Amino acid sequence: MLILLYLSSGLFLGWSLGANDAADIFGTAVGSKMVRFRTAAIISSLCIILGAWISGRGASHTLEQLGEINQLGGAFIVALTAGATVYWMTMLKLPVSSSQSIVGAIIGWNIFTGSLTDTDTFKTIAATWVICPVLAAVFSMGLYVAVRRIIMKSKMHLIKLDFYNRIGLILVGAFGAYSLGANNISNVMGVFVPVFPFKPLDLWAVRLSSAEQLFLLGGIAISIGIFTYSHKVISTVGEGIVDLKPLSAFTVVLASSLVLFLFSSQEIQQFLAGNNLPTIPLVPVSSSQAIVGAVIGIGIIHGGRGINYKLLGKIGLGWMVTPLIACTMSFIALFIFQNVFSQRVFRPVEYAVTEEARDRLSSEKIPARLIDTVSGRNYANAAAFRDALKEKDPALSPETIGTIIRFTRIQEIVVSTGLVPAELRTPGWLTPGEADALRKINGMKFHHSWQMEEALAEKSAEWVLKPDRAEFRPYNKRLRDRLRYLVSKMALYETAGDQ
Repeated sequence: MLILLYLSSGLFLGWSLGANDAADIFGTAVGSKMVRFRTAAIISSLCIILGAWISGRGASHTLEQLGEINQLGGAFIVALTAGATVYWMTMLKLPVSSSQSIVGAIIGWNIFTGSLTDTDTFKTIAATWVICPVLAAVFSMGLYVAVRRIIMKSKMHLIKLDFYNRIGLILVGAFGAYSLGANNISNVMGVFVPVFPFKPLDLWAVRLSSAEQLFLLGGIAISIGIFTYSHKVISTVGEGIVDLKPLSAFTVVLASSLVLFLFSSQEIQQFLAGNNLPTIPLVPVSSSQAIVGAVIGIGIIHGGRGINYKLLGKIGLGWMVTPLIACTMSFIALFIFQNVFSQRVFRPVEYAVTEEARDRLSSEKIPARLIDTVSGRNYANAAAFRDALKEKDPALSPETIGTIIRFTRIQEIVVSTGLVPAELRTPGWLTPGEADALRKINGMKFHHSWQMEEALAEKSAEWVLKPDRAEFRPYNKRLRDRLRYLVSKMALYETAGDQ
């Protein structure tokens, strides 16, 4: 029952996302009177569940890198405050970004626990807050011009055109719902993936891992939000910003759906990397920003006439304050949950220069004098250790600090292959060589996670990262994701009672 209680905040966030973000899928279609709300709700619900279940894993790793939430109580509060922020904005009838909300809540957890926010990951996510609406606007303008030319050349009868337009809106809406589920389910359940103790579940002929069960439940919660509350925000997106005609509604939905799909497709990323092209990060982008950007693109095509700039400014203000509100609420709620209700919201992680860490840092060319100045004591968290390092040497680069922090993190690990039975039996999750190396170190103990990673690399070359080149980035990302997941499982073994 306690586990279900903790999960309820993720389900609430899913409901809030469905109540708010359904407008991003069919808002323009319903607002232009081309698709009925009930039809839109049914189609989007089914496709969101499929997208979350089948393709939800891609973008979820990015949130795990932003903040390594290591306790169910912390995941509960982070999801709860993110959901409350989205719900509040929904009450104001504003299409808020659930991506910004969950990012703000995670940063609030990082600040409260003294954890360091991965700046590279944050910069990548923050960049999409600008790129996403701009890209959607560009797609929308290009698609609108192309589709309009095709229609003009075809000289199609208006009745026939209306029929095809309705069918097109339904198809692109279904595609958009699938993309929304694949991309945004990480906002709903991503913080629970590293800490949730679900057992593998056999559902008919399909075996669901812990993450897949979470994504499936999150998809259902989103669907419930669509049916129960989304009609309020649909009126804002569908009718408030620009008065959309059926053709405009079609191109807006298609453009925003393409943007969501690009940022959640592992296949597209691998294809680009394989052809030495710049890759698109797998990031949970804002569907609200995508749809609003696409709508603005249509307005620009028409010379900017009819754009409700006052409403647009209100939406933009909502986007700016959302992560700040979520961060503040998360910090305050974590403090109350821990100090008033005596619930653990994080597992302390200490940092110390052990003999193993000293040798490893020496091999990384870290000056011995610097290592000596921080030796002989344990630091309560990464922020405290970083501050101590900066005090000793203010000129230290972020890269050097990151290296020291990585190799001095204390993480007692006991390797137990029994903790990942589902993944070991799932084809493609671990290669035979990777699984064999894991079995060879079964029962070994380590003080640092990097020791386990290096032990695996010694047993099999398949655990060795390849050179940092574009064609190897998907491979290295897959390897890092699995290492991070395995380490989190083995670390939980030592504190299983906490769960």
